[in-house]
Amino acid sequence: MIRFLLFGFVFTAVMGALNLYAYRRFLRRLHFGTPGAWRAAALFLFIVEVFFVFQTLTHLLPDSPLLYYLLSSSVGVTFILFFVALVYDLMHTAAERIPFQPERRRFIKIGFDLTMIIAAVSYLLDGLIGGLRRPMLRFEQIALGETDAEPFRIVQLSDMHIGLDIRREFVESCVTRTNALRPDMVVITGDLVDRKIEHVAAELEPLKALQSRFGTFFITGNHEYFHGVEAIVAHLRDALGITVLDNESVKIAERFNLVGVNDLISKRMGVMPYDVEAAFAECDPALKTIVLSHQPKSTRVMQHKAYDLMLSGHTHGGQIFPFGLLVMIDQPYLAGRYRVDADKQIYVSRGTGYWGPPLRVLAPSEISVIDIV
Repeated sequence: MIRFLLFGFVFTAVMGALNLYAYRRFLRRLHFGTPGAWRAAALFLFIVEVFFVFQTLTHLLPDSPLLYYLLSSSVGVTFILFFVALVYDLMHTAAERIPFQPERRRFIKIGFDLTMIIAAVSYLLDGLIGGLRRPMLRFEQIALGETDAEPFRIVQLSDMHIGLDIRREFVESCVTRTNALRPDMVVITGDLVDRKIEHVAAELEPLKALQSRFGTFFITGNHEYFHGVEAIVAHLRDALGITVLDNESVKIAERFNLVGVNDLISKRMGVMPYDVEAAFAECDPALKTIVLSHQPKSTRVMQHKAYDLMLSGHTHGGQIFPFGLLVMIDQPYLAGRYRVDADKQIYVSRGTGYWGPPLRVLAPSEISVIDIV
């Protein structure tokens, strides 16, 4: 509980600081409107974000997808305003050093202010449209050095964050599109849910209809640990027939070791801790090895292990540009395929859903279609 309260306090403080900066360095300096009106707008935005944090931590407000959508959108608006304010501030400061005549300076400022307002609105609308757009199909061909092997299709679903404003209809759509791809195997690489299992069981029901030759496999993400990971895992395994890889491996068609490792946050949470040694213990060294691990920085704790491909998520590809630059401070890989070293590759999904603000800018959601060739 203390950890969640600390998160709420820090998150609220950060939102307050971003709104204050946006007001002081952008909104109140605009030629249009009045400082009082812009101050009220920034304060209203911050109050909505306080309600967002309150609902995220307590779920005491009405359980309405529309309400959550509106509350969480405020966070995205603040991120966008902050970035626009930063650009405005830098350009405004630079322009002040140029010796223009007062009338010409006023004319240029009006044009510049209008341009920045249009840019901010366009940025926001693009993000909202991107958030509502259904996940793209992202096709990736990956060679693992096999000879004379048949192509093997893996469909990866990641970071769906079901239970807040992402509900059953979204899950049904993803299942239908996944089945149409005729996968050999489906993997769900964490952050599937964002509520306790009793609140999302009905939303998850369509996952029973996932079809593939070798089944559906799941590993935990950090968000499962926030909402009762053991109960979530038990429901997926017992009610939905999904294979949960709890620090363990299975053989797929005598061709791959499929290794699943619990999320890195697990040791801090004190339940279902990740165990790399146990996860790799039963691997057949004669087979190629594919690892499922939610966070890309898992490569650091597995650098001593032999594997060929890791499938991860967690980053959302940054979700709202340029937030990905901050994500890369914590995670070494943001989105797409990378070489870890000469023998290892990693593919990082941008996520099938989203968390928090229902916006995506230059980081479209995806259903990852990985063909091992």
